[in-house]
Amino acid sequence: MSSSLEKNWYVVHTYSGYENKVKANLEKRVETMGMQDKIFRIIVPEREETDIKNGKTKTIKKKVFPGYVLVELIMTDDSWYVVRNTPGVTGFVGSSGSGSKPVPLMPEEVRELFKKMGIEESRLDLDLEIGETVKVIDGPFENFTGTVEDFDKEKGKVKVLVNLFGRETPVELGFNQIEKMD
Repeated sequence: MSSSLEKNWYVVHTYSGYENKVKANLEKRVETMGMQDKIFRIIVPEREETDIKNGKTKTIKKKVFPGYVLVELIMTDDSWYVVRNTPGVTGFVGSSGSGSKPVPLMPEEVRELFKKMGIEESRLDLDLEIGETVKVIDGPFENFTGTVEDFDKEKGKVKVLVNLFGRETPVELGFNQIEKMD
């Protein structure tokens, strides 16, 4: 596999306030243009903060970097074009001008960004398949094995069917609470 065909994270600059719209537009474009094999995850860098107003506590999402969206993709002319021409996108960060390919984020930069958002990169990179057997390594079901029923990479959650008292019971766990069995 040549380095040009690797999955990398890129930072896309958007009009301020359009981050979620760009994410939605880009996800739709990926689907309609069949780019799922080149463009993977699209994340608006946010973190949850607790806001107390008039004695009421509520959790709000705060943008970590307003005006920016993270996109995980394999950089090709097609994927570059799809992202670049998504409404609300003003360009890639790290691109030296029109038509030149941008520089991807370094792995440590990605880890740092995810840490700021409260996401563990290791959770995001777990390669899971439905029906796969996993071992629970943390929490009340530690040392149980189960079958992956469903998962959500964005949230880092996985639904595992574990055998409890002779019954298959769905349990929701974090990616960091399971490991793949060989």
